[in-house]
Amino acid sequence: MTLRSEPGAARPAFRDVLRARRVLRDYLRPTPLIAYPALSALLGFEVLVKHENHQPVGAFKVRGGIYLLSSLSALERSHGVIAASTGNHGQSVAWASRLFGVSATIGVPEGANPGKVEAIRALGADVVFHGADYEECRLFVEQLARERGYRYVHSGNEPLLIAGVGTAALEILEADPEVDTLVVPVGGGSGAAGACIVAKAIDPRIRVIGVQAAAAPAVYESWRARRRVSTESADTFAEGLATRTSFELPLEILWDMLDDFVLVSEEEMRNAIRMLLEKTHNLAEGAGAASLAAALRLGTHLSGHRVAVTLSGGNLSLEQLRWVLSDG
Repeated sequence: MTLRSEPGAARPAFRDVLRARRVLRDYLRPTPLIAYPALSALLGFEVLVKHENHQPVGAFKVRGGIYLLSSLSALERSHGVIAASTGNHGQSVAWASRLFGVSATIGVPEGANPGKVEAIRALGADVVFHGADYEECRLFVEQLARERGYRYVHSGNEPLLIAGVGTAALEILEADPEVDTLVVPVGGGSGAAGACIVAKAIDPRIRVIGVQAAAAPAVYESWRARRRVSTESADTFAEGLATRTSFELPLEILWDMLDDFVLVSEEEMRNAIRMLLEKTHNLAEGAGAASLAAALRLGTHLSGHRVAVTLSGGNLSLEQLRWVLSDG
C-alpha cells in the first residue's frame, strides 16, 4: 500500500514506519543513542541522548525527506518539488532531491538562519525568500506550487514524512528497550507524531512527551484545547519550533497518543544548549535542545524513569552560538 502524501490522507501506522526503515537503511546509518553519566547525575534520573544532530544535514528531518522523495512517481519527479521551511525541512528536501535527481525549490522566510540557507543552496536547491515568518512563507510557496505544478512537500501533513521520521524513535527502542519515556520537540509535530506511533505500537506504557517553545505555543494550545489554534506570533530563536499554527495530520495523532506536553522558555533552551555542549560536547540548535530543557523542567516527575531526549538538530548559527554563550 502506498500512502497518499497530502492533507486529509490516511494516518501512517507502525508498519509504515517499518517500511520506511527498510528504505532508509540504504541511505542513512542509525544515529547514536548515548547515556552520559554526568548528565544523568545532574538531572537525577537516567537520561540518554538521541543524536539526530549527526545526520548528514544535521537534523532528523532528512529521514522523512528521503522516504517521501523515494516514493514519488516519475511524473511528480519530472515536475520537481517545492517546500517552505525555516531551514531543516528545506535541507531535508534538498538533500533527498539531489539523491534522486529531482529539482527542488525551497521557500524560506526573510531573515532565515544563514547557515541553513547556505546548506540548502549547496545541495543544489533554488532558494526563494518570502515573508516575515514561516506561515507567510508557507502560504506563498503553496501558491507557487499551484501555479507551476510542483509537488508540494508540506512539513507536517505528509504521512510518508511522518513514517520516515518515526524511524528515529524505532532506533531508540531497539537500541535500549528499557527506555520508558521519550521527550520530543514539536514544531509542526511530525517528529512527535512518528514517535507516538512507534512507542504505542511497541508498548502502550511508553510515555511520549512533546515540548514546544513558550513563545510559539500553537500546537501546545491546540493539543490542550482539542481544536486547532493559531497564534499572532512565533517569536523564538528556535526556528525549528517557530510555527504560528498547527497541522491537521500530526495534531490528530498527538490528540490520540501524546501523553504530555510542556512549554519551555528561551532561557531554558539556551541553558540546555550550554549543558549539552559542556556534558556531551555536542552542539544543539534551540529546537534540538528543547527536549533536554523539558526534561530539566519536569525534574522529579521523571525520577525513576529511563528517559530518551531527542537532540533533533545541531544547526545553530555562529551568531546564535555567541548569544547563547554570552552573559547578556
